Amino acid sequence: MKKKQIFSLIVVAAILGVLVYFQFRSWRTFDWAQFRKYTGGVSLWHIGAGVALIYLGYILRAIRWAIFLKPTAPTSYRRLIAPQVIGFSALGLFGRAGEFARPYLIARKEKLTFTSQLAVWTVERFFDLGSVFLLIATFLFFVGGEKVRLLEQDLRHGLVAVTASTGHKFPLLAAGIALLVIFYFLLRRAGGTLAKALRSKFESFKAGFNTIHDLSSLLQIVAVSVAMWLMIAGAYIEVLHAYGAVPVTMPGGIRHIAEMGSLGLEDVLIIMACSMAGSVIQLPGGVGGSQLAVITILQSHFFNGAPTYVTPELAVSCGIMLWLVTFMSVIPAGALLARYEKISFLRLSEESAHEEEEAEEDAARVL
Repeated sequence: MKKKQIFSLIVVAAILGVLVYFQFRSWRTFDWAQFRKYTGGVSLWHIGAGVALIYLGYILRAIRWAIFLKPTAPTSYRRLIAPQVIGFSALGLFGRAGEFARPYLIARKEKLTFTSQLAVWTVERFFDLGSVFLLIATFLFFVGGEKVRLLEQDLRHGLVAVTASTGHKFPLLAAGIALLVIFYFLLRRAGGTLAKALRSKFESFKAGFNTIHDLSSLLQIVAVSVAMWLMIAGAYIEVLHAYGAVPVTMPGGIRHIAEMGSLGLEDVLIIMACSMAGSVIQLPGGVGGSQLAVITILQSHFFNGAPTYVTPELAVSCGIMLWLVTFMSVIPAGALLARYEKISFLRLSEESAHEEEEAEEDAARVL
């Protein structure tokens, strides 16, 4: 592991340690017996359905990547299923160190450059974020309800704050983009070995963005992206519904029945949005901010009242179960496919990290 990676890991671990400390400090009456009872009483049928939806999502990712490659390197989505599953398994095992395993595996399998597939990976992230925002806008802001009004108010305040703090930097951003464009065209005319190598990298990266060649492909990508994230939302619903109706004791000794089966798509989208925001801070194994964000939102005023009455113990159990189903359940299938493909996870992580470092060094030379 490189010094930069070790330092980043230490910083992230320290941040998470502080967050966990303050979180558990607020749970002075945390009942571990209730936590074990909630976790052990989940419906395995719902958990299995959640895992199945997550696996179907990987197939949709392979279909979408095949559409991305259609203009430059047509291939079958079946060839891309294994790289998707193995890549997400590497991400689960090694965290950020395995993040670029998918573009590396696809580049190697389809005999393409890593830089071009890194560009495809970037476009994929744009469509992922766009799909989630589209679902949130559709099923939250147009559905209505008290939770939606509270969320809309929080988002509006956040947007105003971000705009106020970053709006004055727009001229600098525009100038930077203009300089990069000018530098690129100057580079195209430059000579020498270094210039040729950098020009080759830029051409490969640009080729990777040639992923949408007509309106039909765009509509297909949007449809697949939305369907995939609906499946992921469905997996969240299945996991939360696996708890059914459980008796809980709220602070003050008041007893209620937590109707977890009452949670719908609009509720799950709020939880998913918090999970995605928290995933910025992650340790290897996918442990970190995502789980803390889910646990925190489940204990908030959104869900600790009627009809769900989520307690700290139930929130922790749900957070861990969601992590296992949505993030870690792919590892057994990934391990089997890696064995079949004769791929070492450790070597895969090292090789993809090396390719990423080379791409960063090339970009640094340009800048």
